Amino acid sequence: MLRPSPAPAPALRSVLAALGSPTAVREARTPALRAAQGPLSPELPLPVHVLGVTGAPEHPPRTRLAGWRFLIRNGDRTIAAADTMLTPDGWSFSHFFEGPYVSATERALHQAEGLPATYRPRLLSVPELYMLTLWLHADPETDGTTVAPAADDLLVPMAPAPPGIAAHRPYPVADLLPVLSTRLAPPPLLGSAAPA
Repeated sequence: MLRPSPAPAPALRSVLAALGSPTAVREARTPALRAAQGPLSPELPLPVHVLGVTGAPEHPPRTRLAGWRFLIRNGDRTIAAADTMLTPDGWSFSHFFEGPYVSATERALHQAEGLPATYRPRLLSVPELYMLTLWLHADPETDGTTVAPAADDLLVPMAPAPPGIAAHRPYPVADLLPVLSTRLAPPPLLGSAAPA
């Protein structure tokens, strides 16, 4: 079962304002959004965290809250997504987009609904690997700002996933995070000893 975190009100207001702006919708690089007939609604807000490289193999990667993503529905279909970002003035609209991660997010959320435990869903982006995962935080009482994956959290890589990582398969954090850490670790300097 999923218990989504409520999005910050300014983030939602900024997306609603963008959806209400003919210019923002017309200039978006989302043909499905421009061609939509009828009302558009932002739904399923998910905090977006970014997994960063620490530079030291003995330290786990760090995460930071980078924004909130809303799936944009037109009738009974999800046709695009909207991202918001934190600015010095607070949460504001960033951009609309479409593509494989929109449908993959919807699929991963639907899949996670069938899991026996209750989770707080969020997204975990790994830019260096061109990877996005659904991060299922096991403590349903926390909000979307928690920045460190817990041992009993699950990560569900979305398609397209990097080679060697199965998409839409829930991985315990303890299984997937070390794989990501290894792939994110900077290569050894020329002439330095290889790790034992």
